[in-house]
Amino acid sequence: MRHFSHVSRNVEVVNDSMRAKALFAPVLLTGLIGLAEPSPAEPLLTPHAAEYKVRISILSGRLSTRLAGTDDGYEAMYLVQPKGLAAVIAGGKIEATSNFVDTSRGFLPDRHVTADSISRDKIQAALDFDWDLETASGVVTGELNGEDVEQPLDNIVHDFVTLQYEIARDLKNDTIKDEYVLFEPDELKPLSIETVGSDRIEVPYGEFEVIGVRHQRKGSSRTTTFWFAPELDYLPVVIERHRKGKTLFRAVLDTYTASSE
Repeated sequence: MRHFSHVSRNVEVVNDSMRAKALFAPVLLTGLIGLAEPSPAEPLLTPHAAEYKVRISILSGRLSTRLAGTDDGYEAMYLVQPKGLAAVIAGGKIEATSNFVDTSRGFLPDRHVTADSISRDKIQAALDFDWDLETASGVVTGELNGEDVEQPLDNIVHDFVTLQYEIARDLKNDTIKDEYVLFEPDELKPLSIETVGSDRIEVPYGEFEVIGVRHQRKGSSRTTTFWFAPELDYLPVVIERHRKGKTLFRAVLDTYTASSE
């Protein structure tokens, strides 16, 4: 039986290969509920398919996402693949599927499955989340790298996928919080949230008015910023990661197709 540690781990990247692995992996490590409430008549988010061009210094890749509606929430699928030189250096890919439900406490993870052959830990996970909405507590069970997992949760957490959509929902409803807790295999990460204003950004898919939301792990110099486009139902058109003013990672929206699912 494996339990999650709440102790943060900082890994220094010492060469291009390690850098590519460490920076592609966080984009996707991310998942979900038994106590759901009836969904509204109209979806809170627009089902869609989107692709992003990813850049890490001279390295490049592609992030593909898809959001589909379910009976009580959504299913989000992510695929990260290095391209060109990055494929030679980093290799592998990250595939993740997260199901999350609509509840009185927002979008909550229900089930998360990930197969990550990019990061040094080569993570394989299949996790189920069960929540008590009255107490905002729960338990996560499943398997991580061949080991059984059972861990109580004393607060609401979000995997990387549901975090993005929960922030988008809260931004849309003007209920964004000062802190969210990011769930990743092996640890929980409290994140401070800051709205960094509006801008107009041009990406391959077009030009959009955007609202920036930055999150930062407490004690870390690394920040991640989503630039959400209200015109696309608060889909991020740019995702950026910085450390001490230096851009580590940038993804820009290349294609987008809304669906009627």
